[in-house]
Amino acid sequence: MEKGPTTVSAMEAFEKLEKVGEGTYGKVYRAREKATGKIVALKKTRLHEDEEGVPPTTLREVSILRMLSRDPHIVRLMDVKQGQNKEGKTVLYLVFEYMDTDLKKFIKSFRHTGENIPVNTVKSLMYQLCKGVAFCHGHGILHRDLKPHNLLMDRKTMMLKIADLGLARAFTVPIKKYTHEILTLWYRAPEVLLGATHYSTAVDMWSVACIFAELATKQPLFPGDSELQQLLHIFRLLGTPNEKVWPGVSKLMNWHEYPQWNPQSLSTAVPNLDDKGLDLLSKMLKYEPSMRISAKKAMEHPYFDDLNKECL
Repeated sequence: MEKGPTTVSAMEAFEKLEKVGEGTYGKVYRAREKATGKIVALKKTRLHEDEEGVPPTTLREVSILRMLSRDPHIVRLMDVKQGQNKEGKTVLYLVFEYMDTDLKKFIKSFRHTGENIPVNTVKSLMYQLCKGVAFCHGHGILHRDLKPHNLLMDRKTMMLKIADLGLARAFTVPIKKYTHEILTLWYRAPEVLLGATHYSTAVDMWSVACIFAELATKQPLFPGDSELQQLLHIFRLLGTPNEKVWPGVSKLMNWHEYPQWNPQSLSTAVPNLDDKGLDLLSKMLKYEPSMRISAKKAMEHPYFDDLNKECL
């Protein structure tokens, strides 16, 4: 069988500069496109040994990414190239636009200097995040692993873009059981921690809330190191949930009897947010998933009223 031009072109078209990360699906390189000199991020994904050609799940994820790439707040998938590794196995290279930093590094840089992230910067980044999430949700896509590390940024323009949508599942495709081993604990919604098997766009909004608080304080809101600790962090701040605030909570698979805490004021945990910010945060941190504010509604919240949205 003759190799098509795409097979060799991946490595001939790009010059690998350095490895910038280890994604959930494989290595990520910063690379230069030889023809244009443009810097890109190359994500190398190994296909399973026994697959002839490219598995349909990968193709589906690629087509989802392509479709979502239309939104300016989602990292752009520019191309997909097929290549072969040393063993002659098929590898796919996803070619993404390159972004120079991510929100995790951005927050860390402020921790180092001891300064707070400017109020307007927090607002602008939050608005962009809600906009990107609203776009995903509007197309039936859950991200399910939103965290500062997955939010890429351009320091010059302060543009924020959602990345790592690889774990995203189209929730229009009825995958009833989600595994929840894959989410970073700190941003994980309580219904996931409690073993809910059906979940919704609200899981992403919980993560957005945790990121919001972290932008304001430069510290994670709920830094748990196990599923139980994670829940207890949440309960200590928001009060231990019960059937009254969250109907059906005690029927969830991982529910136990927990210590009883009363809700604390959010302003003690997140002192640098104004009243409108705290109001929005509280609407994102509702226990009952169906009561949590949507990304689209969040964009209309008064907190964003004084933001110049034109430039976004």
